[in-house]
Amino acid sequence: MAMAGLLAGCGSGAGGSDGGTITAYVYGDDAVKVQQAAVDTFNKTSKVKVKLVSVPGTDYVNKLRSAMGSPSAPDVFFNWGGGSIKPYVDSKDLVDLTSTVKNDATLKDGFLPSIMTAGGLGGKIYGVPMRGMQPVMLFYNKSLFAEHKIEPPKTWEDLQTAIKTFKEAGITPFALGGSDKWPELMWMEYLLDRIGGPEVFKKIQDGDTEGWGDPAVLKTAQTVKELIDDGAFGKNFNSVDYGNGGAPTLLNKGKAAMHLMGSWEYSTQLGKAPEFAKKDLGWTAFPTVAGGVGDPANVVGNPTNYWSVNARTKHKDAAIDFLKTMASKTYAQALVDNGDVPTTSNAASMLSGSPNPQFATDQYDMVQKAPSFTLSWDQALEAQYATPLLTEISKLFAGKTTPEQFVAAMKAAK
Repeated sequence: MAMAGLLAGCGSGAGGSDGGTITAYVYGDDAVKVQQAAVDTFNKTSKVKVKLVSVPGTDYVNKLRSAMGSPSAPDVFFNWGGGSIKPYVDSKDLVDLTSTVKNDATLKDGFLPSIMTAGGLGGKIYGVPMRGMQPVMLFYNKSLFAEHKIEPPKTWEDLQTAIKTFKEAGITPFALGGSDKWPELMWMEYLLDRIGGPEVFKKIQDGDTEGWGDPAVLKTAQTVKELIDDGAFGKNFNSVDYGNGGAPTLLNKGKAAMHLMGSWEYSTQLGKAPEFAKKDLGWTAFPTVAGGVGDPANVVGNPTNYWSVNARTKHKDAAIDFLKTMASKTYAQALVDNGDVPTTSNAASMLSGSPNPQFATDQYDMVQKAPSFTLSWDQALEAQYATPLLTEISKLFAGKTTPEQFVAAMKAAK
């Protein structure tokens, strides 16, 4: 199927009575059925038809890269925004949607503002949201908190009290899948946002590696070292994974009290320990950090996934018409039915039908009220920076480098 798409070509089938065909690449997973239904609906009334090409997830980035450099490039394609599209923005392969969104009520008013800007680059919009939101949240074991008579942490002082309380009880304060590296990234992302505000990373994302020299970055790395030295993650977190269920199991078995993770943690727990997920899994926002300048309502994570339009498409108007259907109530409802929380402005009224309405509503409110939603650093940066970033963060957490060495290594990354 992917090869068929590669051969189909950008704007394939142009001319003739059918009005032409738009090829749309999508990340091949269980959610594709939602996009396929949207395509089927669109094709009933559009002269230009959309052909959805589902590319297996593990092959997606490489398949897209090779296709975009060929005459058979897709007209529309799935991406993560930020660094994932930077090479295509730099080579002028994408349609700048900024003015289109500004002048079209469906697109301008159809999505949460923080989500629309999070996927862009350099203040411009290159994508329209097309899947659910995935903010990083602080999950916790409600029965452990009740047993030790403490509340979920709202401030850094609360968090330190919780660490001390659970350590004294022989419980690891925070589960952390250190062997996967990316769970450690979430701590860096939130701490830098709370300490220095979103502008610090925005500078780095826009290509200024000197941004790593901002004092807030060093303070973030030092705070991480303090957490590790305090035993916040226990002693063996470097050998605990997330992908195979290591960290989630520590939380649901009561061996760890808290877990900083993307909102998919709820569905992960529902699959692994349904009784725990329904009865004892709590969630809250990342705490404030004393002296920090970041708004405590800011969030980090994967805002959503986006559709972008190839600048070489022969059917730009039809492609944009297809993107507009992502703002429809029908599409949002299909995402809700699939367990996702849509990023559309109209989603709040639909969440009562979600698998966990309270969790879905809290998640939506958190993102709706967020002045800033910072895209996960490993998605926001190009691979040439994201790969060494994960390596250096892993070394920092493992105690193999100092906070100062982490800053120096990132400033030197090329």
